[in-house]
Amino acid sequence: MQFHLPTAEIFVPDELPVEQALTRTTHLAISAHQDDIEIMAAAPVLQCFQRDDLWFTGVVMTDGRGSPRDDLYKNYSDEAMHTVRFKEQKKAAVVGEYAAQVMLDYPSRAIKDGSDLRPVEDLLELLGVAKPKIVYTHNLSDKHDTHVGAALKVIAALRRLPESERPQKVYGCEVWRDLDWMLDSDKVSFDLTAHENLQAALLGVFDSQICGGKRYDLASMGRRRANATYFESHGVDATLGLSFGMDLTPLIHDPSMEIAPFVQEFVARFSHDIAERLKRVS
Repeated sequence: MQFHLPTAEIFVPDELPVEQALTRTTHLAISAHQDDIEIMAAAPVLQCFQRDDLWFTGVVMTDGRGSPRDDLYKNYSDEAMHTVRFKEQKKAAVVGEYAAQVMLDYPSRAIKDGSDLRPVEDLLELLGVAKPKIVYTHNLSDKHDTHVGAALKVIAALRRLPESERPQKVYGCEVWRDLDWMLDSDKVSFDLTAHENLQAALLGVFDSQICGGKRYDLASMGRRRANATYFESHGVDATLGLSFGMDLTPLIHDPSMEIAPFVQEFVARFSHDIAERLKRVS
């Protein structure tokens, strides 16, 4: 694999040769930051766990140097945080039994820069080897600029693939804005009832963020439980945990489709639903 940055890494927990490890990938998650994968893509991790026919690979695009820090990590330099964040992501890959964990090591500014095509080219290189059936990334209504930038680069890379090599499905997932607001008919729902212990373990290895003042572990597990309970108002809970996704597949199948209007249609349907409900019960 020839990535643009010499500091990029590919970690294989079971120590297979890199190409062999990547070619077994069926489910691929591409995130902006360390720990985003474990927040947004728990469903495919669980689906592939302890399976020989399904394999999960994670990709983190940024370097972790600008991470917030406190407590034990309060006086860590950017370079020290970079080392810690990479180490934590590798721990998650071991716990989740990932096929591979890729760290592209870009600064956040490169991911937010639409004119910087190096990450897109790196993703193309990776996708050409891995050929995943399903891709997970950030949703396009996320409120974190780097997350949206990452999702746009994923879409750009997937659109460059030959049509026959594009994944069957592409989903945008929840991190810095949940998708509870979407119409139920627009949501993709991922059942996270199973292996709550494994989910908690995957979130818990990111100690630098938890000690640093952000309880992503509690918040993520809480959101999953809340999604399950509040999903249906007139029925008992069907699951103990849910996460939601935005189906981005149409943007891949039709590269000429404009991205902003595609996302705004979800918002328009939500707005119409509110107006119709108010009219109905007034």
